[in-house]
Amino acid sequence: MKSLTAQLTYFYQNRVTQQNIWQLSKFMLILFFIITIYSILFHVIKEYEGEQYSWVAGLYWTMVTMSTLGFGDITFHSDLGRVFSVIVLFSGIVFLLVLLPFTFIQFFYAPWLEAQNQARTPRKLPATVRDHVILTQYDDVAIALIHKLIKFGHPYVVLISDLSHALDLSNLGINIVWGDLDDPETYKNIQLHQAAMVVATGNDMSNTNIAFTVRELSETIPIITMANSSDSVDILKLAGSTQVLHISESMGQSFGRRTLGGSARVHVIARFDQMVISEAPAVETPLVGKTILESRLRENTGMNVVGLWERGHFELTKPDLVINEKTVLVLVGSIDQMRSYDTLFGIYHSTDAPVVIIGGGRVGRATARSLKDRQIKFKIIEKDSSRIRNSKDYVVGDAADLSVLKKAGIHEAHTVIITTHDDDVNIYLTIYCRQLRPDIQISARTTLERNLTTLHRAGADFVMSYATMAANSIFNLLERGDVLMLSEGLNIFKVVIPKSMDGLKLNETKIREESRCTVVALQKEDEMIVNPDPDFLLEAGEEMVLIGTLEAEESFLKKYNLKT
Repeated sequence: MKSLTAQLTYFYQNRVTQQNIWQLSKFMLILFFIITIYSILFHVIKEYEGEQYSWVAGLYWTMVTMSTLGFGDITFHSDLGRVFSVIVLFSGIVFLLVLLPFTFIQFFYAPWLEAQNQARTPRKLPATVRDHVILTQYDDVAIALIHKLIKFGHPYVVLISDLSHALDLSNLGINIVWGDLDDPETYKNIQLHQAAMVVATGNDMSNTNIAFTVRELSETIPIITMANSSDSVDILKLAGSTQVLHISESMGQSFGRRTLGGSARVHVIARFDQMVISEAPAVETPLVGKTILESRLRENTGMNVVGLWERGHFELTKPDLVINEKTVLVLVGSIDQMRSYDTLFGIYHSTDAPVVIIGGGRVGRATARSLKDRQIKFKIIEKDSSRIRNSKDYVVGDAADLSVLKKAGIHEAHTVIITTHDDDVNIYLTIYCRQLRPDIQISARTTLERNLTTLHRAGADFVMSYATMAANSIFNLLERGDVLMLSEGLNIFKVVIPKSMDGLKLNETKIREESRCTVVALQKEDEMIVNPDPDFLLEAGEEMVLIGTLEAEESFLKKYNLKT
């Protein structure tokens, strides 16, 4: 009954629906007038033929004739009566069989169906809803973010302006509200003043309008917008955005940081206060063939090996883990400790070969700028000549053409970075490059999160997902914590030491065994202790920094009932 009441409310409150009902009512009045006139004329002609019938019989004959049923129990005998019958029959075909169904469907049935759909699609949230994340677009970034919000117990709602799209998403179980993105009333209806954050992931123009509309309603609500163009960043901030994410630029910088370069030197991929996180390839170094314990890296350099990468697979450090030619070490330490490592191993695997970047779009150009800052040579392969900025750094052509790859230096390069926005193309080129150069490092971009494992299987060493990177960045801002994504699925995060660990030595907590996270630093007042000793005493209320996969992070937080 409540659903029917809601449907009737939507149906009769709509101005267009009210106009439609008036049009339908006028048609029905005209039809009633015609039927009345025909019923009267029926009696007149029957009296002319010398027969008497009741008024009910006249109405009965008119309706039977107009609807083309033609029972034949009442008929005319004169030519005048037969001509009248033809006129009634023809008008019945036009009014009852053509105009009435069309008018009824257009002016009543279709609006009624729309009213039913509107009643099924909420236009407001209950006043009890609070601390929810408002998403203004349902796209790849939103899908990845919703998955993360659900996993960590954060409520959300997706604001959809198109009714049919809203219905489709509602049928899929997505929490949606139907409303116009530029209407202040829409945001009032979804409890904006009680929301945790507004996230706009559409185009730059739409995001600017949303940010400006929301900021007029609330001066404090965090507004996170995404920018496709670097020129839009300042405009989005002026419109009221709290944070503007230029993911193409961030992804390019990440690819640049993850490029190991032409030597075995460590390269910094992130900083966490005074702690430096870096990676170093083991290829052609004396470390190959040794276990982590035998390498004595901590004793010789002070750096702690927290994990190993091998063709996209990350594994936490174990004393008996063997280092091979394909291993990339993930190291944590200070700047001085990093220099000590370079003194011992930086002379190995030296080469001046360029990096091959496939794709000269926003991500490809951002990657090139990052490599240029690190003074690493590169060549960009791009089919569209209009994207070429500096001809000496570009090779025009299709990367699927072997001659183009050769011209870019694929046989000499130590790294190829595939940055096109088409996942199918990236998978194809990853397989192709891996067949051409089994020993080359391949970094690839994916738009859709589901293609991460596919690219790894195709031969990519490192994969960065546009959607996941954006979702993680937004989620980290929501948590207001220090969470740093080192790569796809690997985070460094900071937590407050729980009371259950107070007074325990670090090795007594069994954090690694129970959650597969590794403690890499402890924050004690204003001092950060990097790579603390196993017998270090913990104090509740202080902070610890850990590294682990997304699953390990979730396991740790759940076990100790913590938040980052």
